[in-house]
Amino acid sequence: MEGRWRGISTVLVILAGLAASGSSYQIIEGPKNATVLEGSEARFNCTVSQGWRLIMWALNGTVVLSITPSEPIITNDRFTSASYEEGGNSISEMIIHDVQLRDAGHIKCSLQNSDRDASAFLSVQVMGALLIPGGNLVVAEDEPCNVTCHAWGWIPPPGISWDIGVPVSHSSYHSVPEPNNPQSAVSVLTLTPQGNGTLTCVATMKGLHAHKSVTVNLTVVQPPLGSIDKAGTSLPTWAIILLAVSFSLLLILIIVLIIIICCCCVSGREIKESSYQSEIRKSASVKTNKETFETNLESGSENLGYHSDEPRTAKLASFAPVSSESSVQEQHSSRQPYQGPDRRWWGPAGRPQVSFPVASPRTVRNVTLV
Repeated sequence: MEGRWRGISTVLVILAGLAASGSSYQIIEGPKNATVLEGSEARFNCTVSQGWRLIMWALNGTVVLSITPSEPIITNDRFTSASYEEGGNSISEMIIHDVQLRDAGHIKCSLQNSDRDASAFLSVQVMGALLIPGGNLVVAEDEPCNVTCHAWGWIPPPGISWDIGVPVSHSSYHSVPEPNNPQSAVSVLTLTPQGNGTLTCVATMKGLHAHKSVTVNLTVVQPPLGSIDKAGTSLPTWAIILLAVSFSLLLILIIVLIIIICCCCVSGREIKESSYQSEIRKSASVKTNKETFETNLESGSENLGYHSDEPRTAKLASFAPVSSESSVQEQHSSRQPYQGPDRRWWGPAGRPQVSFPVASPRTVRNVTLV
């Protein structure tokens, strides 16, 4: 702090002396425009005639360095000076160390007690990052492929070129600024490789001989067997996806149909077995009823086919021979008699033809009249 105040005091004393002396001098040649990278040095020269007492350097209207014939007055360590003599004139050089982006602007050299000054413009460029996403690449031989190179944070955006170190049958590239980011650019390289090698993306600053590069290895492999390896004849990605989805749906449909057929077969078998068991049960029931019926017939306990039809019986009895009476009576006498009223049918001349007891419908067997 004391050095700074002492420098300011010295400048004021010199200015007062110059004002008193009234000396006159001029700027012979002023500084020139310069373009530098951020972080580097910028140098500006100002040539003045003999007799000068104070040279002042200003950046964007602010004095950052003052120089007297004896010594410079430094107020900021980033701004220093150097002095030279040439042809009887004095050359004052201002050096800006570690140039920042905010340093871009007007540089002015002026003399005390002179109405002339000289100015120049300082341009600061920023070198950003350079990247090929994915790193080293593996591609199929004789199949077109794209390689992308991104440049981020460059001011201004750089020019991008490619150094192709692989044998190719075709190659081309184009570079464009990235959308919504004026400080970045992207370059796409399209090539059809035929062998192994390297690919180098080179970004060059405009107006400077400065550049940055990034290199990746490219490995070429043989295409799979059965694949279509001619350019322009392979299926597009959307077609491959559509085929894959179609095969998946077809497989699912086949599985569903198989499940449905199996279920129908099992149901049909169960229905068939159920019908077969039902028929067996029905046959067994019919057989049991038949055996019961035959047993009842043999025992004479029941006549399911008997119907009471007295007129028809009487008519048949009228035509029966007399000898039938004794047969019927013998059969009747051999069984347990029914205690009921006797009924007789009278033929011509008042003679009885048939006489038998009336039995209950449950105890009468079928009787055949001869």
